[in-house]
Amino acid sequence: MRRPSLGVLPHMLKLITKAQAAWMTRDRGATAAEYALLITFIAIALIAGATVFGNGLSAMFKTACAKVTGAAC
Repeated sequence: MRRPSLGVLPHMLKLITKAQAAWMTRDRGATAAEYALLITFIAIALIAGATVFGNGLSAMFKTACAKVTGAAC
């Protein structure tokens, strides 16, 4: 009795096995480029936050100054 043909199944299994082996052997550590990107994004977030907070704080102090002195500051 002849076994039924499995078509591309054996080839797909070989491909999946090779892909898994390649995935398991790859480097998992962060590189200097990834750290540089992370630091850049953090710096952008800090600058944006300081700008927004700084503008609000400046407006608050100007309002307080105007109320205390009775003149535009």
